[in-house]
Amino acid sequence: MIDELVTALPLPAVFIDRQERIAAVNEAATALLGPGAVGRHHITVLRQPLLLDAIETAFRTGERRVAAYTSTVARRDMTWSATVSPMPKAGGLLLVFEDRTEMAEASQMRRDFVANVSHELKTPLTAISGFIETLRGAARNDPAAQDRFLGIMESEATRMNRLIRDLLSLNRVESEERVRPKGKADLAGIVGAVMRNLGNLSDGEGVTLTAEGVEAPLLVPGDPDQLTQVVANLTENAIKYSGRGSTVTLRLTSEDANPMVLGPAAILSVSDTGEGFDPTHIPRLTERFYRVDTHRSRAQGGTGLGLAIVKHIVNRHRGRLRIESAPGQGSRFSVILPRNT
Repeated sequence: MIDELVTALPLPAVFIDRQERIAAVNEAATALLGPGAVGRHHITVLRQPLLLDAIETAFRTGERRVAAYTSTVARRDMTWSATVSPMPKAGGLLLVFEDRTEMAEASQMRRDFVANVSHELKTPLTAISGFIETLRGAARNDPAAQDRFLGIMESEATRMNRLIRDLLSLNRVESEERVRPKGKADLAGIVGAVMRNLGNLSDGEGVTLTAEGVEAPLLVPGDPDQLTQVVANLTENAIKYSGRGSTVTLRLTSEDANPMVLGPAAILSVSDTGEGFDPTHIPRLTERFYRVDTHRSRAQGGTGLGLAIVKHIVNRHRGRLRIESAPGQGSRFSVILPRNT
């Protein structure tokens, strides 16, 4: 009877008998705890103190207990909520594990997000407060110092404004990520518009900006404004971080069959001939506030949110983002978008 009950449960389940030995496990529990658990004392299988305390208390008081349990599956840390339920008639305890990994990760992401935003705002606010104090005191009658400090204060205020703008943009694209865009967007027209808008920036940075494959319209299902933001973010990053004397190339190509989108695709690549970076950074580049070079990014006015925004917009368009780079070999960011509706 107990074996049938444990086997029928869809969650990992373990039955511990009065002798405190594991009497039954289902397939999901075997995957979690490993083979050979049946017949062993539960301490030698479960081991984690919080769970063992909950089991001991449930045996002693006959009351249900809940405890946290952690494991590693395929090199991923997993968080479980383990419910220990006394079953007096069956002569033991039923232990059921519920996967809470995504909830724990979401909670950690929220904590990290708040901490990062606080840190990003604290630095310019501290600088502005310090300069205000100086302008009221030592620099009260020093026009040259006043002009210099006001310039720095303006730069820090612009940085905070950019951060808030990117936060609002990220919130908006995240809220729309599951809603498929309607209408069509011309990638060739978008590339042309971005190049015109960023021409002054590339000239100021000493970067050559070129485009290929934009002679004819290339239509994809999508939101023109959001795809413009994708192209602009990738191009601006390439201009700012590739370095003086480098070349940034925006290239459009089309494929009749692409395995990443399972059909016809339009591919936008933004590549540069700059320094590049270690490929170990690639898996984390689209995380909020992640930077390869923190000091340089802040000096360039970066908020650390641009690639996170790009990722969510590309996801909304059912596309894929590929990043390639190596030290001394430049970087390439490719957006693969389906051409089918």
